Amino acid sequence: MAETDAMQMMAFPLKTVLTEHLLEELTTYITSELPEVIVIGDPDGIEGMSTDSSELVSAWVSKIKIKWPLINVVKVDETYSSQLASRMLYEGGMRKSKRREKGAVDKVAASIILERYLEQR
Repeated sequence: MAETDAMQMMAFPLKTVLTEHLLEELTTYITSELPEVIVIGDPDGIEGMSTDSSELVSAWVSKIKIKWPLINVVKVDETYSSQLASRMLYEGGMRKSKRREKGAVDKVAASIILERYLEQR
């Protein structure tokens, strides 16, 4: 998960959430922060080709829209976000053992996806 500043200019890594805890974490976050938009990484990429994750992401988009119908849900291309996040962590000096931890890369990748959304608006 990632979040933006009050002026919606920058994206910041927030936390990594296991899929089985996602609905609970979203409920807590939405209740406290009252977001107008939820941005979700689109695994279909720039070519629009379905991937192994496409069905799972579509199911989550549907769940979120049903549970919070007043919140806009936007899918944003996540192509190369994990690779870019890994490179950013490397260039930032994070040790290889820490970069291998899935959560570290995922948090930064989430902020990259959110940044893409902010740039597209």
